[in-house]
Amino acid sequence: MNAATATSFNPSLTLTLVFAAALLLGLALKFWLSTRQVRHVAQHRASVPAAFAATMPLAAHQKAADYTVTKVRFGLLETAVGAALLLGWTLLGGLDTLNQALLAWLGDGMLQQLALIAGFVVIGGLIELPITLYQTFVIEQRFGFNKMTLGLWLGDLAKSTVLGALIGLPIAALILWLMGSTGSLWWLWAWGVWMGFNLLLLLIYPTFIAPLFNKFQPLEDETLKIRVTALMQRCGFSAKGLFVMDGSRRSAHANAYFTGFGAAKRVVFFDTLLSKLSPGEVDAVLAHELGHFKHKHILKRIVSLFALSLAGFALLGWLATQAWFYTGLGVTPSLQLLVPALSSAEAVPNDALALLLFVLVSPVFSFFIVPLMALSSRKHEFEADAYAVAQTNGRELASALLKLYEDNASTLTPDPLYVAFYYSHPPASQRLARLGTA
Repeated sequence: MNAATATSFNPSLTLTLVFAAALLLGLALKFWLSTRQVRHVAQHRASVPAAFAATMPLAAHQKAADYTVTKVRFGLLETAVGAALLLGWTLLGGLDTLNQALLAWLGDGMLQQLALIAGFVVIGGLIELPITLYQTFVIEQRFGFNKMTLGLWLGDLAKSTVLGALIGLPIAALILWLMGSTGSLWWLWAWGVWMGFNLLLLLIYPTFIAPLFNKFQPLEDETLKIRVTALMQRCGFSAKGLFVMDGSRRSAHANAYFTGFGAAKRVVFFDTLLSKLSPGEVDAVLAHELGHFKHKHILKRIVSLFALSLAGFALLGWLATQAWFYTGLGVTPSLQLLVPALSSAEAVPNDALALLLFVLVSPVFSFFIVPLMALSSRKHEFEADAYAVAQTNGRELASALLKLYEDNASTLTPDPLYVAFYYSHPPASQRLARLGTA
């Protein structure tokens, strides 16, 4: 590289161009995949696939197709709004304007940085409110899934907001303090705090947080309890309790899941699930979830989260010291970066700006590894299915899956490329083929 070339290199402009290119490429890919999905599902709407003709009513198949197409089309609108909002925050100067306004009002310091984070979250949340309302009270309502009243929705929103502030602001304050007080390796300390917080959340969520939104009653069906307990003992699994959640208060969708970590693990059944599945089918669904634990899928995901978050914090630790990271994304950093010799008394911290920019921009680039994550998740689902077949009746699992696909209006005919890119669970045709029932 000659001197003229080296002098002309502008890292700020380079970041702007790379960011814009990644955003446009991601948008183009999302729109292309969504268009394929809509077209493929619509083309196969008229008839039930042969493998499911005897078990899936045409009306249910067509409802699933319509539900899928509606959600994907609305997702395109969400994608466009999200991209516009991202550009507004970054290259169009929204985050910089908010930061400068808060500096003028509050001066520099921890209060201003926390206000910047809180303001960013509140503004983003307000912009997304109409989208959430439309999803719940128009799309879900149209297809018979929404059971929420406006009052319940507003109550959930209020509780979520208060809970987010009570938990989020102290964590944000601690990380900001670490960024400003622990030197160049702050990111390692912050990563440790973040991971500790996530593990703590796994412990306290089942007992203290989830009950704020739903009622959890001990499983009262003695016959089912005996079956489930016997299955768990056979699989060498223990849990703190078996609970039924009032999912029907909010949605007609059915599900079952494990929650918690270590001794705090709970088995939770949606009341909607128990009303639709036979005891043998409930056994099979539970055995599938046990398969995830048996194959250590949960542990593997936690380890992956640890590794990815460590890499992310390390990258942020470096980017936070680079002036071009801010200017290339539409933000003017303090003189602390531009004039490193500036005394600490005169320096204005950029820590909250760095955090918010990283949160905004990283999904643009991480989007391209979504297929790898989806592939790994589908592999885990196949392994859990195989474990369930070994522990229970494979036909019961197949029957339960079909009921859940029908109940949740999951299309039987997704586009293969859309599946490969996005689906965390294999489509029905693949799962039932592995079970030997399709």
